[in-house]
Amino acid sequence: MIYPKIALAQSIIEICHAKGIQHIVIAPGSRNAPLTIGFTANPYFTCYSIADERCAAFFAMGIAQQIGKPVVVVCTSGSAVLNFYPAVAEAFYSMIPLVVISADRPQSMVDIGDGQTIRQENVLANHTHFNANLSEEASEENDLLINEAFNKAFSKSGPTHINAPFEEPLYETITVPTVDTMISTFGKVYKTIPFEDIIASTNIWNTARKKLILVGTLNPNEIESSIISHFANDPSVLVMTETTSNLYHESFLNNIDAIITPFSIEDFEDFQPEVVLTFGGMIVSKRIKSFLRNYQPTHHWHVDRHRAYNTFGSLTYHFEVNPNDFFNQFLPYTKYIQSNYSDLGLRIKALRKEKHTTYMANLPFCDFKAFEQIINQLPHNLHLQVGNSSSIRYMQLFDLPQSVEVFCNRGTSGIDGSTSTAIGAAIASEKDTLLITGDVSFFYDSNGLWNNYIPKKFKIIIINNGGGGIFRILPGHEENETFHTYFETAHCLTAEQLATMYQFGYRKASTIETLEKELKAFFAETEVPQILEIFTPTYENDKLLKDYFRKLV
Repeated sequence: MIYPKIALAQSIIEICHAKGIQHIVIAPGSRNAPLTIGFTANPYFTCYSIADERCAAFFAMGIAQQIGKPVVVVCTSGSAVLNFYPAVAEAFYSMIPLVVISADRPQSMVDIGDGQTIRQENVLANHTHFNANLSEEASEENDLLINEAFNKAFSKSGPTHINAPFEEPLYETITVPTVDTMISTFGKVYKTIPFEDIIASTNIWNTARKKLILVGTLNPNEIESSIISHFANDPSVLVMTETTSNLYHESFLNNIDAIITPFSIEDFEDFQPEVVLTFGGMIVSKRIKSFLRNYQPTHHWHVDRHRAYNTFGSLTYHFEVNPNDFFNQFLPYTKYIQSNYSDLGLRIKALRKEKHTTYMANLPFCDFKAFEQIINQLPHNLHLQVGNSSSIRYMQLFDLPQSVEVFCNRGTSGIDGSTSTAIGAAIASEKDTLLITGDVSFFYDSNGLWNNYIPKKFKIIIINNGGGGIFRILPGHEENETFHTYFETAHCLTAEQLATMYQFGYRKASTIETLEKELKAFFAETEVPQILEIFTPTYENDKLLKDYFRKLV
């Protein structure tokens, strides 16, 4: 087998192998040649070449999102590593293990005017759990740092950074490795909740008549069915979920914005919980966050083995374990108490569903109607990736088939890497994958299609409303040149030529009738990746959505 002659590169590659890190995403360059040679020569590794560094990092993150283990993304020196930053920040807040390995010039070459040289050490430090700034020669100290970078990515479920300086010549190889690399174990930290904290919290729980469980982003099938049933049967508990929660029960309130947007002051007061218990990742709904900030609970508990955000300004306790472990310790000491809180939520849910059905039956073609048609035709057992801004917010207003798995980059809620993430996730999941995204997000990440690994069954639906439709919904919308140019970024672009260039099948629709027809053909096609572009009326979408919320009462 071929090895890079540079000993430091040998050490990095050997530690990756020993740690069971299989997926290596490489952004081509010269300074990272020793790593590229070593990874690609070893049949253990599955290597991918992605030219655009931003796309490469999101692509790697999409793989890590699905496999739940660290994925490596490698780049050359200079500004290349800076292009990884959006994905690193997303991985940090979405708790996805990603290991950045940036090749660097030796320290003596920094700040002397040499090409492709910047200050790379700690350049990602604000959003990484560990930064291994290596010295040029292989050593036990370097091995410890490399091991720790992988250990932290695994234990913290987040990104780390290894910066590796290489001196020329970069392309020389040998057939026998020259280093004896030190490998440390991952190590596991098991936490339990102190018994006195269990008793103290259950004493509060067992006397509260209005308890709200708010569930953020979760992987599919993450919560045990017995726990779901327990909360569904408690009359003093309301469970509110989101599309990204991947958690279903007929008694749960899963259309949060539709539930609370029409509330009066009296409704908010009736709905105000005594205890809020949260688990899962970031919350999409701005309305539920606003409600709980204005009508704060007496107690807010968050359950997560890594971190807890004081999202509502009322956090009182952080249970540092995973949700299943917490509830298995906690629930045996709880009891059901008489309350009408669950009934209150179910009555509102039934009313909203009735009003929703009536409104949608008479709705003309628009973004909202397009989402209804898409969801009505979604295949079962689908892997669904959703873009940010309008796309995920529209999805929140519908009930999805329970067999559909939903993912979205909600760590930083950016539009910048949705396509690349979805492609990486599609490869790792090996499932039929659909990305639903907006036009601005799609065009922003169109280099994500510059990718030789896209599965044949990968599909993209683009909602093209001629600009950033989210800005028409947010406060500050005015019909003037400043708004159109600098907020909405109005455009007349289509994806048709991009589809041709990247060898995607292409379909389009702009009416209810054509969309129904094209969706059937779109989902049936399996020979090449597909794009369906849906053109909606720019100046009607926001009016119809706002009217929807008015009609829910």
